[in-house]
Amino acid sequence: MPISLHNALDNLMQATYRKGRPGAALLLSLGGELLFEKGYGCANLGTSESITPATNFRLASVSKQFTAMCVQLLQQQGLLTYEDKLYGYFPALIHFGGDISINHLICHTSGLPDFEEFVEDDRQEQVKESEVLRITAAQPRLYFKPGSQYRYSNTGYVLLALLVEKVSGMPYAEFLQKYIFEPLDMANTVLYEAGKRIPNRAIGYARNAAGEVILSDQSACSATKGDGCIYTSVHDYLKWHEALLTNDAFKLDATLENISTTIGNNPGWRYGMGWFYANRSNGSHEFYHTGSTCGFSNLVIRVPESQLLVACFSNIADNPYLLTSLIDVLQQYPETRLESDLVRQLLGLTR
Repeated sequence: MPISLHNALDNLMQATYRKGRPGAALLLSLGGELLFEKGYGCANLGTSESITPATNFRLASVSKQFTAMCVQLLQQQGLLTYEDKLYGYFPALIHFGGDISINHLICHTSGLPDFEEFVEDDRQEQVKESEVLRITAAQPRLYFKPGSQYRYSNTGYVLLALLVEKVSGMPYAEFLQKYIFEPLDMANTVLYEAGKRIPNRAIGYARNAAGEVILSDQSACSATKGDGCIYTSVHDYLKWHEALLTNDAFKLDATLENISTTIGNNPGWRYGMGWFYANRSNGSHEFYHTGSTCGFSNLVIRVPESQLLVACFSNIADNPYLLTSLIDVLQQYPETRLESDLVRQLLGLTR
């Protein structure tokens, strides 16, 4: 007789993470019921603090869905449209032409150069958003005509955070707090800023060539806002998931009809509003996003139709084994079985 889904998840996590080592928090909610929520391993090797469902991890690119939502909220307030041209907000980018729109930034179809390519490998000082704008403005040309291709772009989402500040007249962190975190009671969720206290913070780690665990909490490109700077817990993230299901201000369905693009040559795989998503056989969607940075590996999966949420946040970099093994477990149970192979592609692996 097969073991329960709860026990299968627990067995996987216990086999992957040992006490006193970096670990992860895992949450699974289905049909409005919390089925699994537990932490494994150590949040901070220096203090031996254990990971719990309240531990805050740096989300890396999982943060992009919050950035896109800020733009949606500004659009609802009548302060911008998705068709607005980028040069109208950032005149320094006018030499790229007048075709790049906010829509293109959200969908990764702008063709803007990747700012990381122009940051020195040995740089110690962290890049700020204003520098990303200067770096981008200094480049002579786009990668491709806006709207003609999909290419994942951290540059675009950093510029979106700057745009939120310009349009709203308030710092990006303050906008997030006022319009998302506070209304949803995400009390421990914060945007990283150097020197700012982060409650229940997990420190990031990586493995060196010898397989030894080393500190890897920050990098030169890990502090830019908009593309990947939010810290949250699986406990707080569940509140975000529930808001996407029930709060009219945060619903994505109508927006995705116009603010999304096909990924590659597969018409069933798309990107929009900070989410990768795939079509299910009945026309509903599966949503995914990974978040990988110098000290963290994250995965979120949402199936709104069944109210499924899987959130796995880990404070160890380059952790594909856990994430693909997690997918393998989910596929064994009808209630959590996914129809698309997109998530494995996101992790750089195939069946």
